[in-house]
Amino acid sequence: MDVAQGPVGRRERKKAATRAHLADTALALFLEKGYENVTVRDVAAAADVSPTTLLNHFSTKEALVVDLGDELAEELRRVVVDRETRILDALREYARDRVDRSAAANDPDSRRFMTLVLENRDLSDYWRKTWMGHENVLAAAIREAIGAAADDLRPEVTAHFVLDAIAFAIRSADPRRAVDTAFDVIVNGTSIE
Repeated sequence: MDVAQGPVGRRERKKAATRAHLADTALALFLEKGYENVTVRDVAAAADVSPTTLLNHFSTKEALVVDLGDELAEELRRVVVDRETRILDALREYARDRVDRSAAANDPDSRRFMTLVLENRDLSDYWRKTWMGHENVLAAAIREAIGAAADDLRPEVTAHFVLDAIAFAIRSADPRRAVDTAFDVIVNGTSIE
C-alpha cells in the first residue's frame, strides 16, 4: 500500500483537530470582539494553547481567518480535470458557484465572516494574496489538460484572469453579473469600445 494514499494517522488527525480548534476559536473571538481588538495571545489563551503552539499552526493572525490551503488547490485542479465541458465553461460554473456561496451567506455567522474579511484591509489583502497564490495550481492543471508547451503562456494568463475575476466578483455589489461579465471578456474578448 502506498503510504501517501493510506489512511491518515493519529498524529495528522490530532494536528488537523488542533488546527480546526484554533481557527474556530479565533473566528468566534474576531466575530465577537472585532478583528482589530483580538491579539494572537488572546486566541491562544481562549484555545488553551501557548502562543508558540498557535504560531506553529498559523504563521500570522490573518491566516487564522483566511486559510486557503491544500483543499482549495485540489478543488481548482478538480474543476479542470473532472470537467465534462470546455475548460472555460467549467471554470465559469465554478466561479458562479464560488461567488454564489459567498454572496448567499445565508446564516448570520457566514455573513459576518464575509463582512469581517472584506471590510478589514489586512484580511482582505491577505485573502487576495492567498487566493491569487493558487494561480500556479490552476495553470498547471490547464497546461496538462490542453497539452500546452512549457513556453505557452495561455494557462498562466487564463488562471490569473479567472482567479482575479472571482476575487473581483466576490467584492462586487452584483457578484453573479460580475462573474458573467468577466467571463464574457475572458472567453469572447468582449470589447469596451
